[in-house]
Amino acid sequence: MAAELFEGQYVWHPAADDRVLAGVCVDVRAGRYRHACEALAETRSDFALRAHRSLVLASEAAGTDLVERWLDEEPSPEAALMWARVAVQRALRAADAHDDRAEALERIALTACDRAAALDPRDPTPWVAKLAMARLHRLRDPAPQGLLTAPPGPWRLFAHILSLDPWHREAHHRFLSFFFTRHGGSVNAAWDVAAFLSQRAPADSALRLLPLVALVESYNPTQLLADRVWEQPQWRATALAIYHNWLPAASGYRFTPVLDLAYLAHALVMGQCEFEARAVFTAMGPYASRMPWSAFGDPAEQLSRARRACGLPVPGPA
Repeated sequence: MAAELFEGQYVWHPAADDRVLAGVCVDVRAGRYRHACEALAETRSDFALRAHRSLVLASEAAGTDLVERWLDEEPSPEAALMWARVAVQRALRAADAHDDRAEALERIALTACDRAAALDPRDPTPWVAKLAMARLHRLRDPAPQGLLTAPPGPWRLFAHILSLDPWHREAHHRFLSFFFTRHGGSVNAAWDVAAFLSQRAPADSALRLLPLVALVESYNPTQLLADRVWEQPQWRATALAIYHNWLPAASGYRFTPVLDLAYLAHALVMGQCEFEARAVFTAMGPYASRMPWSAFGDPAEQLSRARRACGLPVPGPA
C-alpha cells in the first residue's frame, strides 16, 4: 500500500489505489469482461484481494447483463464468481425494496453461489456472498460458548468460511452485520459478537476494528452525550491499540484499506486523539469512503470536519 498525497479533492471510488481494478471498472461499465477475468484470475491465491475486486466489480455490473454473457461465452471460476456476486447484490436490493421478485432472485443467487463454490472449492468468496443473504431468513444456529448473549445466527456457514480462510475480512463484517438492529438483531448482540471475533484475531489484524464498527452502528444521536462515547477509556484504548498494532501492518496491503482506515481515524478523532488520527488520514491519502462518516451526517462534511480537527487540508468550495 502506498497511498498518494492529498491534493485537494477526495477520491470516493471504491477501487482506491488498485489501479488494475479501477481500469477494469471502466471496462465493465463499457460491457467488456476480458480484463475483469484476468484481474480476478490473478487473485486465486489472495482471498482478500479476490473479495475486494469481485465485490467492487459486482457493484459495477449488477445493473447489466455482462455476467450472464460472460458465463455463457467464456465460463470459468471467475465468471461463476462474478455471477454469484451480482446475483446476491440483486437479491439483497430486491429484498430491501420489498420487490415482488425478491424470492426468485434469492433462489437464483443461491444457485449461483453453489455453482461458484463447486468450481473452486478452496475459494471462500462464494460462501461469503451466500453469508450476505443469511439475514433474509434469520438463520439461527446456536452460538458457541464464550458469548454473554449467546445470539443464534449463521454460525455453521461462518465456520465453513473460516475453515477456508480463518481471518477473512469480508466474512467477519458480513457475519457481524447479521446482528445489527437494522437486520433484526440487537445492540448487545452486535457488541458481543464484535468483541468475540476481534479478540480471536491477531493484534495486527484489521478484524480488531470490529468493535468500532459495532459502535458506529449503534450510534443514536438522540441519546444524551452520544458523541462522547468514543472518549470513554475502553473505546479510546481500543482505538489506540489498533493504531499501534494494525496501522503499521496496513502499509503492506496491496491496496489502501480505506474503509478500515476511516473507522480508525473516526474513532481517534472522536476520542480526541488527533495526533494519531492525523497519521491515519495521511495513510489514507486522498481516498474516502461513505462510512463511517455518513452515520453522522453528510459524509464529505463529516470527513472534512475530522480532517480540520487534525490540522489537515480539506477540499475548497466547489
